[in-house]
Amino acid sequence: MAKEIISFGTKFNTQSLKGYKLYFLKQDIYLYLMIALPLAFYAIFLYMPMYGLSIAFKDYNMFSGFLGGEWIGFDVFKEVFKMQQFWYAVRNTLMLNLLSLIIAFPGPILLAIMLNEIRNNLAKRFLQSVVYLPYFMSWMIIGGLLTQILSENYGIVNIAIKALGLPSVPFLLDEKLWVGTFLGALVWQSSGYNAIIYLAAITGINPELFEAAAVDGCGRLRAIWHITLPSLKPTIVIMLILNIGNLMNIGFERAFALQNPVVAKYADVISTFVFRIGIENGQYSVATAVGLFQSTIAIVMLVLANFIAKKTGEEGIW
Repeated sequence: MAKEIISFGTKFNTQSLKGYKLYFLKQDIYLYLMIALPLAFYAIFLYMPMYGLSIAFKDYNMFSGFLGGEWIGFDVFKEVFKMQQFWYAVRNTLMLNLLSLIIAFPGPILLAIMLNEIRNNLAKRFLQSVVYLPYFMSWMIIGGLLTQILSENYGIVNIAIKALGLPSVPFLLDEKLWVGTFLGALVWQSSGYNAIIYLAAITGINPELFEAAAVDGCGRLRAIWHITLPSLKPTIVIMLILNIGNLMNIGFERAFALQNPVVAKYADVISTFVFRIGIENGQYSVATAVGLFQSTIAIVMLVLANFIAKKTGEEGIW
């Protein structure tokens, strides 16, 4: 290494650690500058706000700020655990996410396989664009569209049902039908985008495997079963671990855009509960305690899922 540095015309002592570091700092100064902005972003907007978690253990007063307020230990958590609405929100979050894991998780895998089997490149690109498009729509827009389409009084679907002489269906007002509508909207919105990950994994499969299978008389369905799916297994396991880590989290926009007071018993999740308690009612300590509880359980689930995956012989995310 000393000879290489001398050949570049450096004048500092190559045995000096300080000079060694200075040399490489000058060599890669632009790379360090490029990475400085992302690091600053994470430090300012993700790590510094973590100090705000301290108000979960304080009698917080917005006028005294984070540094003020009396430390009260876990009294806020005791108050949260006594709230019936909190446990309803936890139940609904877990229920909707478990149903999503069962119903929505396989969707992108099947979609990626079907897109991969299309031989016409023009048709394939067109269908990819069509199924990706919903992901880039805001959940507030999706909620408005579903209201217009599925409304019991003026929705297009119910107008068609009434035209057939059948009673209207309260898709957004019946609790069980609301859950089905929520899951259907999730599948429609996310499957196309998530399929990109599996399509990328499929393109990494050695084409010679399919050629050898065809020579042996293996049809397309058998090739999918014996080659495509086993090759996707590591990717599926990683995505499953990440989804399990998110079992305690449902995006605020997704739940808020579709819920209404009639179905609040099943539509109120942790994110909307935190919004109502913290923003509308001003109970900041309670809202922070709920958020901290949610994050802690999510970390435990993520670590546990990764541990189980490794114990079963699969690769985890670390």
